[in-house]
Amino acid sequence: MSLHKNLKEAVQARLDMVADHAFRDRDAAAHLKALQSAASHLDSLVAQLPPDTDPTLRHYLERQSYTKALAWLQESVA
Repeated sequence: MSLHKNLKEAVQARLDMVADHAFRDRDAAAHLKALQSAASHLDSLVAQLPPDTDPTLRHYLERQSYTKALAWLQESVA
């Protein structure tokens, strides 16, 4: 699987976890742990970006503009 496809999935997973208020309300500690795991996975993928990564995508990811990053990735990854 390509790095961009992995990034797309990881960004979506992190956004989904942030939005999962039912999980947070049911078990805040478990939700926080899952959110930290999703964030850590995403951070590890961002660290693997090659130097020639599109500067717009890099900007979105480094600034944690994940909704914008996801939109960029959805347009760029088939």
